[in-house]
Amino acid sequence: MKKTIAILPGDGIGPEVTAQAVKVLDAIGERFQHQFFYNTALVGAIAIDKTGDPLPQATLDLCLSADAVLFGAIGDPKYDNDPGAKVRPEQGLLRLRKSLGLFANIRPVTTYSTLLHLSPLRPERIKGADFVIFRELTGGIYFGEKSRDAVKAQDLCVYHDYEIERIAKLAFEAAQKRRKKLLLVDKANVLETSRLWREVVQRMAPSYPDIEVGYMFVDNAAMQIIQWPTQFDVILTENMFGDILSDEASVLAGSMGLLPSASIGERSALFEPIHGSYPQAAGQDVANPMAAILSAGMMLDHFGLKEEATTIYRTTKHVLEKGVGTQELDLQYAYSCSQIGDLIAHLISDAADLNLDQQQTTERTSTII
Repeated sequence: MKKTIAILPGDGIGPEVTAQAVKVLDAIGERFQHQFFYNTALVGAIAIDKTGDPLPQATLDLCLSADAVLFGAIGDPKYDNDPGAKVRPEQGLLRLRKSLGLFANIRPVTTYSTLLHLSPLRPERIKGADFVIFRELTGGIYFGEKSRDAVKAQDLCVYHDYEIERIAKLAFEAAQKRRKKLLLVDKANVLETSRLWREVVQRMAPSYPDIEVGYMFVDNAAMQIIQWPTQFDVILTENMFGDILSDEASVLAGSMGLLPSASIGERSALFEPIHGSYPQAAGQDVANPMAAILSAGMMLDHFGLKEEATTIYRTTKHVLEKGVGTQELDLQYAYSCSQIGDLIAHLISDAADLNLDQQQTTERTSTII
């Protein structure tokens, strides 16, 4: 298979973690005889600094012509700390989502047995948690009409039934491949938009008779994700609720550096770690690249390369189970960002080399597990 991938490293640690994901994709290409062609472009604060635009037209054109986009991270303190800034890095990402028609954000949340100690929750509560959040990405209050004057501000939340149908279809299909449970999270006791969400999902449910469909108000869901996270399988929700719940759920894994995401449209798809640009660590080779690497795995899944995607997921899990990770994971062996990329790429290239050699692990040599 031949695929062209737009690489948007972005700001802060984005370039470092994205480089490791590319290493792993190259290893996949070598092992499974695929060809991946990369085109790199500017986005975010670095794009503002160089062009005045967080999403230059050249970047957008490159993304529109690619088979998929691999995105790093955006953000810079000089914009975060300036409330009067007219142009911000995040505007580029929002415009990119809208321009590419990326209507579905998919965030898997997985806990790892060796990392339960990193979560602020008790290990017995989160052990075995494994669910995925489907967040509608291009509608709702974030994109509705806005207005304000000196004493009043307004953000309009609007949804059309077709916007709900297309992401609900993806969520139902995902549930069929998982544990066959779908939960719609809304605020239907208060909001008309939420009532429309319920009506659409209830109308679609008979077409998926194998799926157990449930409904939960967002405030209750926020509590239960913390109290009883193992109950969830596929969560479907609107834009703002999904934004909040997916960030809340990230604490279950213990590190945002472990959580990938996909944003899917009718013709385009973008894959990115959920973490931010973490500018304090930029250039120090200490960032955790696993979320970026797992995002590359989700991209392969999107291409229909199931075995290749599973290879990335299993190899990353194997590394964690062997006690290897970046410093913030507090495991037995602390590796740098680039060493993690080298390690996972090596294990994919040489699948037979899977036995832990303690001396080599301690020395952080490239062929170690």
